[in-house]
Amino acid sequence: MKLPLPPFMRTTTFRLAVVHALMFLFFTFGLLVYLFYSTAGYMRSESVRELDGEVQALAAAFNAGGMDRLNQSVIERSSVPGPFFYVLQDPTGQSVSGDFATIPDDLPDRGSRETNFSYQTLNRNGELETRSANGIIIRLPNQASLLVAYDLGTRTQIVNRITRTVWTALPIGLAMSLIGGLIISRSAARRAEQLTRTTDGVMSGDLSSRAPVVGSGDEFDRLSERMNAMLDRLEQLMLTTRHAGDAIAHDLRSPLTRLRNRLEADLRDGEKVNRAESIERTIEEVDAVLATFNAILSLSRVQAGNAARFQDIEVSELLSELAELYEPAAEEAGLEFSSEIEPGLLIEGDKSLIAQAVTNLLDNAIKYTPEGGAMTLRARKTRSDEVELSVTDTGPGIPEADRERAVRRFVRLEASRTQPGNGLGLAMVDAIARLHQGRFDLSEGPGTPPNIGLRAALTLPTEV
Repeated sequence: MKLPLPPFMRTTTFRLAVVHALMFLFFTFGLLVYLFYSTAGYMRSESVRELDGEVQALAAAFNAGGMDRLNQSVIERSSVPGPFFYVLQDPTGQSVSGDFATIPDDLPDRGSRETNFSYQTLNRNGELETRSANGIIIRLPNQASLLVAYDLGTRTQIVNRITRTVWTALPIGLAMSLIGGLIISRSAARRAEQLTRTTDGVMSGDLSSRAPVVGSGDEFDRLSERMNAMLDRLEQLMLTTRHAGDAIAHDLRSPLTRLRNRLEADLRDGEKVNRAESIERTIEEVDAVLATFNAILSLSRVQAGNAARFQDIEVSELLSELAELYEPAAEEAGLEFSSEIEPGLLIEGDKSLIAQAVTNLLDNAIKYTPEGGAMTLRARKTRSDEVELSVTDTGPGIPEADRERAVRRFVRLEASRTQPGNGLGLAMVDAIARLHQGRFDLSEGPGTPPNIGLRAALTLPTEV
């Protein structure tokens, strides 16, 4: 039966700590092994090089002066304290000179051989101790024998010290890697827990909950910023939906109530009612309700990006046609209409949606500008190489505090409650601007108080 792991061992924090510890441990172990072998190997190669130098020097002395010169060199070297030992024996095996009474190993018949042996000497405390040595035994041409060896004690001490250091550093490295892994993983886990608390708050209904951004610019900050942007958008959509429900109920209550009262009156009056006129008014009320729902559907499609067919648009030509179409309507409403359209303006976008946005602005200008006022349709290229389409009027305008709210769904300011409409016109223009990666701005117009006017500008890039 497979035993379940403890809860803390199943966490990402623990796994990150283990991975960090293993990586640090492998690195430390590899580094220490490298240091051990490189140090010990270097010491051995240096010892062998020095030993070869001693052998070559003594061989040169033998070649230059025979046994006498060689004996003199061995005596001189033996009398000077150092790491090397020398023993010279004659062909009969009798010791001639050197540090030992005899060569402490078997002699080769000819040539040379490497030897490892132990010897006893007094330490600093005057106590007898056994030490190790490594050297070369050489059979000379006259059958005499020569031993040149070096003491391994110093090298052995250094190697042992390195070995102890390795075994001491490994557990320390393991402990440090575990601590470091826990610190790093705990930091990551703490940021993840903050994100989890944020999502839990949102799931519980608190749409104002936001993920903390510490300002480090790491991936958790970027994730928090994206999550906060998503939550801002979600909160806005929820508020819009809540407001839309209230606005729909408010704006549809009146026509539906009028429709019901009319039908009830017609039913009560019976034959006295002009059936054709009653049906005609009923159809108008129903058409108004359907128009509201069609506007909602169109706005939803635009905001979802499902209604766009992008192509190159001759904006100057399109606005000239709209100016020609709306000039008679403006004059009929008692308004002075003018247009200022730069020729040759081109953008990439959906022609029908751009036309709908400008039409909404023109309709609003005609609807809210009092008789005797003026309105202007403009199209120009800005310094930033964008195309700006604007409609200005001398109507009552929109207060600066209400301009941001005016572009939301179903928002109808108090001054517009007496006019027919559904509160979706400016919201549609703003959605079309966003769909084209542009912007929609409201500002004061050219009028004078109390009719300060309104300037509604749709700014669009030439390419999307």
